[in-house]
Amino acid sequence: MKSYRVKDLMVPLSEYATVPETATLLDAVEALREAQTAFGQDRYRHRSILVFDGNKHFVGKLSQHDVIEALEPNYKNMGSSVKQGSMHRLGFSDSFVNSTLEQYHLWEKALENLCEKAVHLKAKDIMYAPGRGEFVNERTTMDEAIHRLIIGRHHSLLVTADQDAHEIVGVLRLADVFEFVSDAMHECKEE
Repeated sequence: MKSYRVKDLMVPLSEYATVPETATLLDAVEALREAQTAFGQDRYRHRSILVFDGNKHFVGKLSQHDVIEALEPNYKNMGSSVKQGSMHRLGFSDSFVNSTLEQYHLWEKALENLCEKAVHLKAKDIMYAPGRGEFVNERTTMDEAIHRLIIGRHHSLLVTADQDAHEIVGVLRLADVFEFVSDAMHECKEE
């Protein structure tokens, strides 16, 4: 895999869903739908939206998870327990996880006024600002990129042309890496 580089497998930025940080949640979801349609049916669909500031610098991303979580404002009251990842992965039981639904009154009215929420919530208020480990240079070998995906448990890495993390040129998605690896494994069968 050392001969393959990130730029060989990444999805170019021009094919990805992007919005300005002032975009509404509705704008972001529509941008994702449009990018998914334009991307074609023969490849895995996009699952996130990249967010840029007024100077066209990358500032964050919105996952499908972020969009749905934003519809229930009471998740903010739960603090870091939600933001740290799966409560099950942290060892909490099903009964404890279910008790938080009642304790914090989650999803009682989250889907009410859905359209109103969609036009009032802003991308900049619900986006996720990726950490340094979620960026990779387009010249990086696939070996290193795969290692970063696995160690960080990331679904994607943001690809830069240089060391400036604001200049995103594409996205390396775990789904595409999996397809690449599975195709290589399939070729073993034919030998």
